[in-house]
Amino acid sequence: MKSLYCKYKAAGRILPLLLLLSLVVGLSGCKTSRKATSSLGEPRYLSSKVQLTIPNKGGSITVNGTMKLVSGERMQLSFLMPIIRSEIARLEITPDDVLVIDRMGKRYVQASRKELKDILPKKADFAHLEKMLFDASKPGGKTSLTGKELGIPSLEKGKIVLSDFSNKEISLTPTQVSSRYAKVEWTELLEMLAKL
Repeated sequence: MKSLYCKYKAAGRILPLLLLLSLVVGLSGCKTSRKATSSLGEPRYLSSKVQLTIPNKGGSITVNGTMKLVSGERMQLSFLMPIIRSEIARLEITPDDVLVIDRMGKRYVQASRKELKDILPKKADFAHLEKMLFDASKPGGKTSLTGKELGIPSLEKGKIVLSDFSNKEISLTPTQVSSRYAKVEWTELLEMLAKL
């Protein structure tokens, strides 16, 4: 039980980093000049397993989760606590806004793309994200991205790996945030990250 507590505590300390890396992955998409247009034969749904590894003092911590996407509408990344499989964080992206929920700290950040335009790469949009995920699901697709490849030198040893893709129909409803959660502004989140 002590080992589980240590993992829970370590996950709490690195949660802001986890959220930053998953946010960058979710919003940066491909850093190419190609247009992100989906072909007529592209499936409407996509889901996969996700494994996120983030460097930590004296090693690294790995968190597993799931990714679900409904083309043109919504993408959710959900990260689960090891062993007990309880959700610790969720990232939800639509073409218009972003929601990041910290289940452990009972807080969340919600902002429109317009509000985030100064902190996101110029080509960060839902179409790029969607294209990156559908491309990764194809045979020979790039299913692993490092922090360095995402332009986060401080997390160069961090990586996100997608696996076990499926294009079966899924139901993806908007996440409702409980009134027990405190809303945090983006500036507060960035200040927390700067102190790590």
